[in-house]
Amino acid sequence: MPPEPGLGSISHRHLHPDWDAPVCALFSTRADGVSLRAYESLNLGAAVGDDPAAVAENRRRFQSMLTPARPVWLRQVHGTRVLRLTQADLDRALPDADACWTDEPGIACTVQVAVCLPVLLATADGRAVAAAHAGWRGLAAGVLDATVAALCEGSGTEPARLHAWLGPCIGPEAFEVGAEVRDAFAADSEFLVYRPRPDGDPRWRADLAGLARARLRRLGLTLVSGGTWCTVSDASRFFSYRRDGVTGRLAAAVWRRG
Repeated sequence: MPPEPGLGSISHRHLHPDWDAPVCALFSTRADGVSLRAYESLNLGAAVGDDPAAVAENRRRFQSMLTPARPVWLRQVHGTRVLRLTQADLDRALPDADACWTDEPGIACTVQVAVCLPVLLATADGRAVAAAHAGWRGLAAGVLDATVAALCEGSGTEPARLHAWLGPCIGPEAFEVGAEVRDAFAADSEFLVYRPRPDGDPRWRADLAGLARARLRRLGLTLVSGGTWCTVSDASRFFSYRRDGVTGRLAAAVWRRG
């Protein structure tokens, strides 16, 4: 299957962003793992009910795709905390956080998703990278704002010199939301389409990737790509909590070259 415009190259194992950032990055698919049933097959989530031994093997396979870098697994809570990662973080438990950045080689900034939007960032010179887990709650609370600010401050880079890639997430036709989401994004109402249920119950369809692009533009980023695939509509390739309930987790990772 050829790549969809705005996504990048695809193999049976993972996707590569279509950006020009001089870094390494990929997004996993559900293929080439060992998990069974609802988690088939490359489930990378350690707290979703899957066999721990299967998850450990899946994570080993995922890490082999990143070699020589190693992924750092965050404890995601739909918040805005951003961690700076160092070599010491490769082998220790981390506090709750939904984003991370690093300027050290050998570390892959990594986020997991099953509905939410993964956002990868890199400086134009490739010396620093970041990853953010952006569900609607985190996006509304400012997780991208916090990640861009941390990456720019830590690397001495202006937002206009950052590359951003939006990975696969729940698409606008599948993301039915209520008034609380509409109210959270009142400034970007063009990305929410009113579509009530047959009984008249008010509902909207939200474009999560569109909302993220709008936020990144306001933050000063112009080099933004991706965000064109819906995880709900492609069950053969992607896990989706909205579609399946019990399911696995995908991962997006970005790391420095060399």
